[in-house]
Amino acid sequence: MGIENRQPSRLGKLLLFLGLLLVANSAYIAAFGDPTLFYVTNALIHPALGLAVVVLFLIYLGRNRKAFSSVIGSVSLFLLAIAAVLGGYLAIAGMTRPHSLALYAHVAAAVAGLFLILIWLRTRAKALRLSMDFPTRSQEKEPTQNLEAEMRATSNAWRWSAGVMVASLVFYCGVALYHHFFPNPEYLVRNPGGPPLSMEHEGGGANSFMFPSSAETPDNRPIRSGFFMNSESCRRCHADIYEQWQSSMHHFASFNNQWYRKSIEYMQDTIGIKSSLWCGGCHDHALILAGKMQKHPIREIENTPEGQNGLGCMSCHAIVHVGSTMGQGNFKIQYPALAELAESRNPVLRWLHDYSVRLDPKPHRNAFLKPFHREGTQVPGFCSACHKVHLDVPVNHYRWLRGFNDYDNWQASGVSGQGARSFYYPPKSQNCADCHMPMVRSKGFGNLNGFVHSHRFAAANTAVPTSHEDGNQVREVEQFLRGALTVDIFGLAEEPAGAEQTEGRPRGESPQLSSTFAVGEESSTGLAASTVALSQPLKLIAPLGRADAQLRRGQTVRVEVVVRTRRLGHFFPGGTVDAFDCWLELQARDSKGRTVFWSGQAADDGKGPVEPGAHFYRSLQIDAHGNVINKRNAWSTRAVMYAHLIPPGAADTVHFRLRVPEDCADSITLTAKLNYRKFSWWNTQFAFAGVRDPSQPHPDVGPDHDDGRWMFTGDLSTVSAKFKQIPNVPTVIIGQSSVTIPVAARSSEPFTELIANDARDRERWNDYGIGLLLQGDLKGAERAFEKVTGLDPKYADGWVNVARARIQEGNTEAAKPMLVAALKLNPNLSSAHYFYGLALKADGDYAEAYDQFALAAARYPNDRVNRNQMGRMLFLQRKYDAAVAQYQRSLSVDPEDLEAHYNLMLCYRGLANEELASREEKLYLRFKADEASRAITGPYKLAHPEDNNEAQAIHEHVSIDLGKTEGARQIAEHRRRKALRSRLDANPPAGRTAGAAGGK
Repeated sequence: MGIENRQPSRLGKLLLFLGLLLVANSAYIAAFGDPTLFYVTNALIHPALGLAVVVLFLIYLGRNRKAFSSVIGSVSLFLLAIAAVLGGYLAIAGMTRPHSLALYAHVAAAVAGLFLILIWLRTRAKALRLSMDFPTRSQEKEPTQNLEAEMRATSNAWRWSAGVMVASLVFYCGVALYHHFFPNPEYLVRNPGGPPLSMEHEGGGANSFMFPSSAETPDNRPIRSGFFMNSESCRRCHADIYEQWQSSMHHFASFNNQWYRKSIEYMQDTIGIKSSLWCGGCHDHALILAGKMQKHPIREIENTPEGQNGLGCMSCHAIVHVGSTMGQGNFKIQYPALAELAESRNPVLRWLHDYSVRLDPKPHRNAFLKPFHREGTQVPGFCSACHKVHLDVPVNHYRWLRGFNDYDNWQASGVSGQGARSFYYPPKSQNCADCHMPMVRSKGFGNLNGFVHSHRFAAANTAVPTSHEDGNQVREVEQFLRGALTVDIFGLAEEPAGAEQTEGRPRGESPQLSSTFAVGEESSTGLAASTVALSQPLKLIAPLGRADAQLRRGQTVRVEVVVRTRRLGHFFPGGTVDAFDCWLELQARDSKGRTVFWSGQAADDGKGPVEPGAHFYRSLQIDAHGNVINKRNAWSTRAVMYAHLIPPGAADTVHFRLRVPEDCADSITLTAKLNYRKFSWWNTQFAFAGVRDPSQPHPDVGPDHDDGRWMFTGDLSTVSAKFKQIPNVPTVIIGQSSVTIPVAARSSEPFTELIANDARDRERWNDYGIGLLLQGDLKGAERAFEKVTGLDPKYADGWVNVARARIQEGNTEAAKPMLVAALKLNPNLSSAHYFYGLALKADGDYAEAYDQFALAAARYPNDRVNRNQMGRMLFLQRKYDAAVAQYQRSLSVDPEDLEAHYNLMLCYRGLANEELASREEKLYLRFKADEASRAITGPYKLAHPEDNNEAQAIHEHVSIDLGKTEGARQIAEHRRRKALRSRLDANPPAGRTAGAAGGK
């Protein structure tokens, strides 16, 4: 062999340099994934560098073929060849998820091949050293310096290769471990130690250009509108997701939604532009984040492309930080690096962007899918940014007031897997995306085994897709709603003869949150009625369908209907619960087809208003002058008549008073329906055609009231809908139940209690009891839960539920044996530990009570009600520092927890820390309900007996007058005013153009 073949060649040196550079480049792009020009450049260099190394290696191999003749050399060549082929494939196809197997095989083959190359180099260096020390006859003819040069070159190659490869491996592992154990805190939703003292210190503060919304940009400067309007660029790779989004409520969140459009027009007319930014932070990104909503009355810009844009892809995926779970648009949104390439009109730049994303999707994924977008523990906190709100002085000119809140009740419930005291738990905890973004088939980039999360965000809005003639979205929403709750006509009831009527008594007073929404498991009083009744349980014939029930002509009986939440993770209904028609309808028809009872009739064959005596699920709010909040004018709310919602994994028991006619046929069929219509009939009429009554030219309107009258005859030519008309919003029957009961003569046997004992009815009895318990019918609930334990003695929750009723009654001694029985069945049952703690607390045994609460906290550390009880036990033992730690833990779950702030105030006073005590007192008073506002409800109750009835914890519903309904009266009034409008249009008064009149 000639000297030139033994000397280190330039080719070998170049190959070694480029090969090791490729190794370092690989380690870097594997360890990071930053959406920066430097990273993307490295990603683009990687295949080019790989190609260069492959070409040089092939040339080198052609010159040194025999050097790789060993087994190790041959196997390493085979593995590196596989890596090269797969690398070429990935360079063309891209490293997207459908090609993940090829990517992993490429990496594995390359790593294994390089490892064998290291062994080959080391072995070859040793062989050359051995040849120098013990040369063969053929090697003796070669100059020693040739062998020495080759040996030295091979040893150097081994050292450099081993050093670079080990350093690259250490670098990759170190970066990966760092990212795992020290994730970027900006991308995690974590609550601050405490909330601000006022809205002026929320989000970016009063100086933020988006205040009073808490939304921010990093530099407090606007972002151009076009950034939020270019969702079309995402369609190139995510066509399925784009089409889903087109139908979603995110797309129709802004002024392409007539209901929202009207509410903001009315808001700005009433309290000005600044306050409307409170809404814009979550609804109108192409306007507010560009600084346009701040400068123009909305009527000037609502029909612009920006106003009609809705929330595009970037409205969620460009969010880089969520500040807390306090909602209110508490997020930071940023113009992402390299976005100009995706949006570029230059086809070359656009192709380069798309190719780089396909080649290495990590930067794109890391830019637009932060941990709070995809990790199950973080997703709900992300959603809370816009699905939990409150109002305060800058918006309502009044005080802090909770608006809708779909987060807290989920977090405290069994559905989240964080609540220790729930009635029911799903087999697996669920978050927002599990329900509202289910996996659907997709062939687009980013799919997981052929599936992506649906971006229809199906929930409960059938109104907006109806107005835009989107039948597919309407069907998706209807399918989503049906079966989310169930309806059970459970039984017939009658008061026992001679039963004493025990007046309901108020429960013990405790701090109440200032809220227009319901409060559930997130509060110690959330699952307890405002009053409790201790009357003797009613006589029952139940469960219907199992017990042989019978009615008598002329009889008056109570029908018990149970509505149970099934596939819900938050209150039913959720969202803006002041604007829906959601009600339970009960109709009775005899065997001749005659309607003998009807509660919950909607006029105009179901298209019109619902009769006011129906059993509604909503929040009924009134302004300072006692007018109903029905125009989405939450800023005017000053009092809440009732917030009647059903918690997740719970039930509502509804009572109807049925009178059987004397001439009734031989049987009656009862049909109960849970109806849902978004939006309410009145609100829909207002949103599309609402105009002020011209006969009231100067109505009394202020930030806290609107005494004006409205007519529904406005101009429809500019409404945000496909057809310029008031849509007929569909009513979805979420659940229904029917039962037929024979009717006997008046002279037949009187009502006699009849209980059917069948283990299959355990859940029906449990649901019935839950509904009674939440109303405060403690004796009725206790009887139902005792029936549960009789049907299934091994069902531990049945014993706990008996104890719940007895503890609310104050009978803690009778509750303890029930809890002992539950814990024997399930020693880890946290609800049993919690209620046992309450019983011990009532006995004054604070140390033992603390231990029980601590056992519950061991399994459910984020149940803040339980955590507050732990703090209370420590406080009562004067262990103030330890109590403070528990309350601070509660505030880490919800910084606005009223009970925690109240008790922290007491703790700090016990510690003589007046500064912190004063701060906690201010926060407590900020969030505490305004008891004086109840005075507003008095006159309203007198004027609206049906609403007064609905506001009672335990109440009954009677049938409408089957001759003339309230709904029919309202329809008649509407038609009368429409006729008036027609006459005015034909003969407009002086100074008025045709079409300007309206109806109430």
